Amino acid sequence: MLVDLRPTDRLRQGNGAVVQSVLGSILHAVGDESLDLEKLRIVCDWVQYKNSFRDPVELRAIVNGSASERLEIGVDLRRAASGKHDVAVEMARALARRSEPDRLYLEPWSRTSASLIWNFNALYWKSLGLWEEVSGRPYEQALPGGESDARNAAGARDTILRLFAIWDGLAERRALPDQLHVLEIGIGNGNQARVWLDTFVEIDREQGRDYYRRLHYLMGDYSSHLLDIARVQLRAHDEHISALVLDAMRPSSTLGFLKYKTFFVYISNVYDNLPTDEIARIDGHLFQVESRAFLANESAEAIAPTVGATVHELSDLIHRLLRLGPELLADSEPKRFADAHAAVRFWAAVWDALGLEERYVALPPLDEYEFTSGINGEVLRPLMEANGDVRMHVSNGAAASFVDTLPLLHPHGMLECHDIFVTNLEGYASGFRGPGKYEGSVVNWVNGNVLTALGGRRGFDVSFKKFAFRAGSNITTMTAEVRE
Repeated sequence: MLVDLRPTDRLRQGNGAVVQSVLGSILHAVGDESLDLEKLRIVCDWVQYKNSFRDPVELRAIVNGSASERLEIGVDLRRAASGKHDVAVEMARALARRSEPDRLYLEPWSRTSASLIWNFNALYWKSLGLWEEVSGRPYEQALPGGESDARNAAGARDTILRLFAIWDGLAERRALPDQLHVLEIGIGNGNQARVWLDTFVEIDREQGRDYYRRLHYLMGDYSSHLLDIARVQLRAHDEHISALVLDAMRPSSTLGFLKYKTFFVYISNVYDNLPTDEIARIDGHLFQVESRAFLANESAEAIAPTVGATVHELSDLIHRLLRLGPELLADSEPKRFADAHAAVRFWAAVWDALGLEERYVALPPLDEYEFTSGINGEVLRPLMEANGDVRMHVSNGAAASFVDTLPLLHPHGMLECHDIFVTNLEGYASGFRGPGKYEGSVVNWVNGNVLTALGGRRGFDVSFKKFAFRAGSNITTMTAEVRE
């Protein structure tokens, strides 16, 4: 039996007694079940998100084509430490579920990047205006601290001064184009862009460069609602901005005209909101984490009557919500939903109760594993072979976005991204890295090691440093520039 304790920092903060109690309850339960302890893994995480897709105790099958299936027991120590959950009871429920499932499954097993949690995520950004009307608060309040670290004048000033140095050098060689393109992917509500542009004007006046006259700031976002808000925020810079609805994973499909022209690409808190798989190495063998979304029976039984449905009708109704959106769903089901706001309340209840069941299945050879279009898993081999047993995000969506954005950069341009990155694979062994829930969206830490490898293969140097302008922030700044 292997016991993997991942919340190393939390254990140093006096939670050792919790671990002893949890392990004692689990060992007692599995002893009663006569499980083969040689084939058992116990993984204890401290799930720091207030909301996640995990139960306090859950079982994960390890399927490797053999007749005797192995088992992993996953424990959320944070909820165990809260005293609100009896670990022995939760363990008994998890074991009983093997023979008598007590869940309404909403999809078949699939790699996690294909799970319908990402349909919910897309719906959130598409229908954000309605969600905010019903919830009564803007999405940014769901972030830790209630705001983004991106909105920081000191950080903006540091980047703009770097840009001015690049432009000064090109101007001296008469190689600076007349139009100076800057792109922000994931504009949000425009607060960051306003800070950045206001700071740009200040520095331009201080240094007398007249770069603002030539600046063209392009704002891209999946949410038309946020773009509308950003336009209002940026009225003072109206002549210098353009707004475009785009898919963050395929920006060049909308912005191909910027190829080799963009001096600065800015991305903040976008990569952590894009679909990702997880893969694992267990006892030297590679596995894909597969997931399927579910509602616990008691949650389904509580939600169904609120919309005049049976539990058996609930799955179809949820899939129609994801396909149509709350407004069209309300139009098509007036007896269930008085208006779009009622459909959003149904959506919020489902989202709050939504869980993900997980299992491990054997991963195909890495050269056959396509984790984003045109890129196979060979780029992952050094990571998986040099770090022992590990479970990590592949960051498929972030990788797709990153690779598709690099060709937009001018040869002297740079990409800067503020996000929550794992830059050393030991980070996956020391804490839970998602998925968690923010409001109606999904969040995962981003595997910076994957982006470093992909950038290096394309001639870019990728570097990481802790966000320097707010103490205690989890944000890391990633920079990508053409290798000299």
